[in-house]
Amino acid sequence: MTKDLTRGNPLKLIFFFTIPLLIGNLFQQFYSMADTLIVGRTLGVNALAAVGCTGGITFLILGFAQGVTAGLSIITAQRFGAEDAAGVRRSFTTSILISAVTTVVLTAVSVPLARTILHLLNTPAEIEEQAYEYIIVILAGIVASMLFNLLSNIIRALGDSRTPLFFLIIASIINIVLDFVFILNFHMGVAGAGYATVLAQLISCACCFAFIAKKLPILHLHRQDWKITRQDLTAHARVAFPMGFQSSIIAIGTLILQTALNGLGATSVAAYTAASKVDQLAIMAMMSFGMTMATYAAQNYGAGKMDRIRKGVRQCLMISVGLSVVMAFVNIVFGKYLVRLFVEDAAGVIDLAQVYLIINSSCYFILAVLFVIRYTLQGLGKSFVPTFAGIMELVMRTVAALALVGPFGFAGASASNPLAWLGSAIPLCISYILTMRRAAAAEKP
Repeated sequence: MTKDLTRGNPLKLIFFFTIPLLIGNLFQQFYSMADTLIVGRTLGVNALAAVGCTGGITFLILGFAQGVTAGLSIITAQRFGAEDAAGVRRSFTTSILISAVTTVVLTAVSVPLARTILHLLNTPAEIEEQAYEYIIVILAGIVASMLFNLLSNIIRALGDSRTPLFFLIIASIINIVLDFVFILNFHMGVAGAGYATVLAQLISCACCFAFIAKKLPILHLHRQDWKITRQDLTAHARVAFPMGFQSSIIAIGTLILQTALNGLGATSVAAYTAASKVDQLAIMAMMSFGMTMATYAAQNYGAGKMDRIRKGVRQCLMISVGLSVVMAFVNIVFGKYLVRLFVEDAAGVIDLAQVYLIINSSCYFILAVLFVIRYTLQGLGKSFVPTFAGIMELVMRTVAALALVGPFGFAGASASNPLAWLGSAIPLCISYILTMRRAAAAEKP
């Protein structure tokens, strides 16, 4: 069930690895979309805003967890590309240990501070209690998110992007069913949406464990595999934690922006929430191609094949930028109709959401480049520049929150994403060019 990405046509390998990854990302997006859609349609605009205003907190905490597990799997992919089976197993045990410690720390810190964070974000009084009911469940269930992301990323590191897709489909269906059961039948409100998400992720974890036990003997651990060395811990932490911090740094910018957005009222928060869900759906293809490049670059780096990495990046950029143009057109023309799935004729929400979609979609080409280059550098084990790029995203979103929201209102908030993408893409592209030049110079006799 593993897949070697160091041999064969790069374009074909990238494309067919990305397809199940894209479908999987879409279904993973359905987790939050199902919560948002069902909450908005059954509990009203305030409930929708309550779930939406927790997005920054979720991004900060779970984004760190996801970044760490993605970084851990980079080492696994590099060792798989180098055909080091024992190294793959030691990478797996090291990843389990680091993930377990990270989960305990994140849960212990985030759960007691949840209400305080909502206060600091200037959450509107009419939605604060509902926001707390939702986010506390999500934070208490960090273990489910952490474990599923670890296992699915490890499986993808071995070249299998299809299997996690099947588990996501199952979990997404369960999530939607449980949303209706908990919210409509048990009248659990927004907390029911949180419980549905956590339970669905736990089911995905069980599926991953069963698959590894039956189909991936390379991950069957023995006693000697648990003899984790300081060198193993250092190698994994050097990549994993910068990727986690990168996600959190970006999230801090989102939280700062969320604070400014909250000051515009529940209608603006609801519009931003609904439009961002459509936006996130539209960028899934670009993000999926980028994620493919992390595994592709890591395996080929482990095999010492830098020429294949260069070729793969060029081909992936052509596909991803082309997709960005298509998705921008679709979003600008038809996005407002998708927004209506989340809210029923709420005054002003649809018009504000359309402003968001026009501003963001017109800059998708920047995001396409950002995804491919960022994930490629991560696959090469380069952690500093992607982290610096995350800092640039923080700076640009902060600028938008402090300088644009005041004079331009909702439009200023909507411009934060394109500004962040541009600020991040510039150092990433410079770093990639320099990295490839150094690699080319080293290859010359």
